Amino acid sequence: MIDRLRLLIPMMVGLVMAATAGAQAQTPAGTSAESFEEWLAGLRAEAIQLGIRVATVDRALAGATLIERAIKQDRSQPEFTQTFAKYFYSRVSQKRIERGRALLQKHAGLLGKVHARYGVQPRFLVAFWGLETNFGDYFGKYPLVSSLATLSYEGRRGPFFRAQLLALLQIIDQGDIGPDVAGSWAGAMGHLQFMPITYREYAIDMDGDNKRDLWNSLPDVFGSASNYLSGVGWDGSKTWGREVKLPAGFDFELARLNVRKSLAEWQTLGVRRADGRDLPKVDIEGAIVLPGGHTGPAFVVYRNFRKIMVWNGSIFYALSVGHLADRIAGRGGLLVKPSRTEKPLLRTEVMEIQTLLAAKGHDGGAADGIVGAKTRAAVRAYQKTAGMVPDGYPTAQLLDRLRAGN
Repeated sequence: MIDRLRLLIPMMVGLVMAATAGAQAQTPAGTSAESFEEWLAGLRAEAIQLGIRVATVDRALAGATLIERAIKQDRSQPEFTQTFAKYFYSRVSQKRIERGRALLQKHAGLLGKVHARYGVQPRFLVAFWGLETNFGDYFGKYPLVSSLATLSYEGRRGPFFRAQLLALLQIIDQGDIGPDVAGSWAGAMGHLQFMPITYREYAIDMDGDNKRDLWNSLPDVFGSASNYLSGVGWDGSKTWGREVKLPAGFDFELARLNVRKSLAEWQTLGVRRADGRDLPKVDIEGAIVLPGGHTGPAFVVYRNFRKIMVWNGSIFYALSVGHLADRIAGRGGLLVKPSRTEKPLLRTEVMEIQTLLAAKGHDGGAADGIVGAKTRAAVRAYQKTAGMVPDGYPTAQLLDRLRAGN
């Protein structure tokens, strides 16, 4: 029976992957019976019902088209398809650190005013700026109305993108931006790549010109970012976290974002600063995260780390923002270097891992090729039953073991 299952599981994986590839080869309407034009008509009616002026809606939607590349980008976000090392080193480069330090000094007066008003430390604002648009070098060239319409219609995260598109139409109707605004494939815009709902709710006019301009006004840019972070609960008296050293025999079941302990408790469990010194004697809770698995660097992360993840839900992103902010402030690099030689898994390989885990009773959600929280939880559950280090990190070795039926 076991040998038969070993033969059947690869066949099951192949069928699932073939079906998925076939679905992706269809038009974006693969999940919808409506044509794109019919879908736009429904969206138009909803927008008008929300109080957006008819002239605004018609002008904004007049040239809306499907953008296939936006769908491809949604399937291959680097936060979910790259190794931590590749993601981290490409974003926290020496060039970006040095430029960030120069810009921190150049805009010290403005950043100081924003800090006094909202409590968000300047180094973090500059770090967000660096990661989002390389300090304003590139805002994106996708027509936002068409990108958001495409991703809304396509269906993988339809409700999310539909809400963003409606918010964009409201912003256009208010006169903050024009209907031909461009940005990222996902609908983000301006220096700090605000999504439309974030723009609508948190963008401010800090320079007093009666316009919330996140392209040309750095006071509006930094003020809006600080308003957003403070609005979601940023603590200006604390940092984001730090690199740590784990003791021999550490229980890796504890290395999860939802397992939080005081620094005193982590100290008792043998966790130390990366250089071996005791943890700070500060009354703060933290969680242990292992972005590259148990062989890579380890971090204890605090409340502000979770607030960075409100901005972007990737652990890789949040660690990069936090560390870049530290480096901009003059602090040193990581003591445990992420492995540059690790080979990233292909999306089809991640899909295979997800399918094989499901066959073993470990539900990681849809076999979509994206390593998210559900997939990591399923990996961890399998690792635990298989006698492996339960760090929740999918690797080529894990795939080999699953393929072998162990």
